[in-house]
Amino acid sequence: MNTVSFTGIKRDVSAKASALRNEGRIPAVMYGGDTLEHFSVTQNDIKGLIFTPDFKLGEVDLDGQKYKCIIKSIQWHPITDNIEHVDFLAIESGRKVKVEIPIRFKGVSPGVKSGGKLMQSLRRVKVKVDPEHLVDELFIDISNLELGFAVKVKDIEANENMEIMVNSNIPVASVETPRALKSAAAEAEKVGEGEEVPVEGATEEAPAEEA
Repeated sequence: MNTVSFTGIKRDVSAKASALRNEGRIPAVMYGGDTLEHFSVTQNDIKGLIFTPDFKLGEVDLDGQKYKCIIKSIQWHPITDNIEHVDFLAIESGRKVKVEIPIRFKGVSPGVKSGGKLMQSLRRVKVKVDPEHLVDELFIDISNLELGFAVKVKDIEANENMEIMVNSNIPVASVETPRALKSAAAEAEKVGEGEEVPVEGATEEAPAEEA
């Protein structure tokens, strides 16, 4: 499991958050179960959790005590796009969490081999799972995916301890026929329609002779 480790500094909730931001620190809170901690971090500390397409766990050190966590929500400044506040959810053994896991593909699609283009419409899927069974990514086998067909959420290879929280019939990816391939097929069809097909048993008539 990919984990980003960082150190937080506990803070007094009565202190002004703006003072922390002026020091280049981000106010944060972590909650979940019996855990409730207020602290601050820097953007550099947690950028590996935020600016990534991958799913990663956080491990924050607060005065020597380490907590596993995930980012629950982020507040952004409406003008500067700076991070204003971060909520973390503490991960506790035996307590299920809801997270979004990236979807990856394995195998090679025959439709892609034929010239099609793989189009992914769903990149992450929300699941409910015990922390012990958390994974970095989920897979779909596209070894049998032909042109014009799609794989769906129900095709995701998830373990029995994981509950997928979205409709099983939602498409994840499909193989589309490129315009050039469609044009070539259409031209071939036109040529086929224009060809004369000989009728079985028919004979060519001789030209009529002048009297």
